[in-house]
Amino acid sequence: MKRAIISVSDKTGIVDLAREFVSLGIELVSTGGTASLLAKEGVPVTEASQITGFPECLDGRVKTLHPKIHGGILAIRDNKEHMEKIKELGIEPIDYIIINLYPFKETIMKPNIDFETCIENIDIGGPSMLRAAAKNHHDVTVITDPSDYKVVIDEIKEHGKTTSKTRFNLAKKVFEHTAAYDTLIANYLYTQSEDKELPAKLTFTYEKISEMRYGENPHQKATFYRNSLPVEGGLTSATQLGGKELSYNNIADTDACIALLKEFDQPTVVAVKHANPCGVGSDESIFKAWEKAYYADPISIFGGIVAANREVDASTAREMAKIFLEVIVAPSYSDEAIEILTAKKNLRVLTLPTVGIKVPSTEIEMKIIIGGILVQDRDNDLYEKESWKVVTDIAPLDSQTEDLLFGMKVVKHVKSNAIVLVKNKQTVGIGPGQPNRITSTDIAIRNAKENADGAILASDAFFPFSDCVIAASNAGISAIIQPGGSVRDGDSIAECNKQKIPMIFTGMRHFKH
Repeated sequence: MKRAIISVSDKTGIVDLAREFVSLGIELVSTGGTASLLAKEGVPVTEASQITGFPECLDGRVKTLHPKIHGGILAIRDNKEHMEKIKELGIEPIDYIIINLYPFKETIMKPNIDFETCIENIDIGGPSMLRAAAKNHHDVTVITDPSDYKVVIDEIKEHGKTTSKTRFNLAKKVFEHTAAYDTLIANYLYTQSEDKELPAKLTFTYEKISEMRYGENPHQKATFYRNSLPVEGGLTSATQLGGKELSYNNIADTDACIALLKEFDQPTVVAVKHANPCGVGSDESIFKAWEKAYYADPISIFGGIVAANREVDASTAREMAKIFLEVIVAPSYSDEAIEILTAKKNLRVLTLPTVGIKVPSTEIEMKIIIGGILVQDRDNDLYEKESWKVVTDIAPLDSQTEDLLFGMKVVKHVKSNAIVLVKNKQTVGIGPGQPNRITSTDIAIRNAKENADGAILASDAFFPFSDCVIAASNAGISAIIQPGGSVRDGDSIAECNKQKIPMIFTGMRHFKH
């Protein structure tokens, strides 16, 4: 008689599976709550302790860690010595392992959960049996996902056993599952440690959301994953109300849009194109903020991504609907706004109630390189208060302070070298990603046109020469904010003093490559 071990925390479909096994002449062995459930449902089941001859002990910590279990799983059926040995030891082969693990992820996500409870939800026997069965998948069928129950039953009914291809795929799935499980444990223990240095062995676990039509370009394959532990305020938590499936580039650009939006508390709208902001506006209402973001660059916003940190009302939605946008994301929409926006079948309309929540300090950034990965803390800070200082003979006016801060919030999200011009909490010119700073400055001024006059200029890094100050002066820039730190800072300061332009050093660089 074939034998199966069933021990699951997720009991979805397990009774039906057990009944199918019994009808196929497969003996069931189980433990704890699963055994109790099957017995209650009238399914014949043998307790694991009857097989091992040893009772469960240590509050259930030890149930299946026994040679009569693992010998029955690991014995190679085509190996004569293996089969003679287990017969000599009184071990029966085990042909099916159906196990899913203690709910460690669900446990650590509970509010105010204590450390000891989390530790008790680290499964030991389950992963051991799963790994043993997956290693011996030539002979043993191992299932850890209830969605695989049907294919296993169907194949047993058709062939008398599962196919080698199915056993291989299930084994592969097991090692993915146990690797992710161990990664969650390791990362949880990292968060509980006083030592916050990144570990010598860095592992991550993500869950597939969907296969994508293609990647950054049509010839590239792509898949969308989310962090196994949900991150509040991120795009993976958004709900799509209407429009086409999000593309790879949509997701990347919307993430950039949301990241910049999180800098602002006042009603704000951010427009992004190819991961760079093209228009940002703040005001007393989301409608006025939208107008500022749109008129900041009405050409570049075409085909762009828009994010708002307040509910989108009908009047704002009507204006948004007048142009071609790829994605709109907001915490909520009025009923009329939803009707207006979802009427555009290609417009992706997303709701994300936590869109304004700041990025957690535990979040990191990763950049994949050939053969490796770069990891860093997120650039959550804006400036160091103790380093903020006026370095020119004249100081900015109090009325310029909000625009100076606004400019720094935007410029840290623009690809380096980055220059941003701001007037009345509206970007009027953005110069992104040039190999030298003066070209970025020229682009920002050219885009701003007459709006450069009286605007403030924000730079993500220091001026290596005074040429940016000269260009700013010629355009009518009224104040400059930059990190400082160049060996030639004196040249820029002297030029600002000559042109009577106040300049602030923040002491904090914001490169974004």
